[in-house]
Amino acid sequence: MRVAILTFDGFNELDSFVALALLNRVPGWRAGICGPGETLTSMNGVQVAVQQGIEFAEEADIVLVGSGVRTLEVVSDTKLMARLRLDPVRQIIGAQCSGALVLAKLGLLGDVPVCTDVTTKPWAIAAGARVIDAPFHAAGNVATAGGCMAAHYLAAWAIARGAGEEVARTVIDYVAPVGEKAETVARVMGVVGPFLG
Repeated sequence: MRVAILTFDGFNELDSFVALALLNRVPGWRAGICGPGETLTSMNGVQVAVQQGIEFAEEADIVLVGSGVRTLEVVSDTKLMARLRLDPVRQIIGAQCSGALVLAKLGLLGDVPVCTDVTTKPWAIAAGARVIDAPFHAAGNVATAGGCMAAHYLAAWAIARGAGEEVARTVIDYVAPVGEKAETVARVMGVVGPFLG
């Protein structure tokens, strides 16, 4: 599986890096930071090299859109948004927090419930999204997660959809805190499990 972690300047490190680390633990998968330009700077000043150009998102099997402090600028940039072509029939697509605004702008959310963070909530509602107070929701091949610490829900869902629930359980078990592995796996899979049917 080819995975694009769609990332923009001002990105939240937790969203992009947690998803990147978890998805790259799946044997045979290759996840990379995908975005415009050659480098990106996070909301806390961390600079990273882009591993794939933004157009790679169209080719990827899985696309996860992280959040950031400049997402409103991103979705207002018509030239940048025109470079994004995602297909929920063929791709597994997810967004975290303000990343949901990108999916809304691309017309991928429809009227399904959307999860996002409290800062993004009014903007998502203004964009026509029906925001719910939950950490994770998916409808078919499109999912949203709300809150920085919900990155593992989005990653676990994508792994389960692409490689099966047992692989997702194995990855979450590996990264879970020592002494809390069984509880963490049960909690994460309990949240995403209802959306895997």
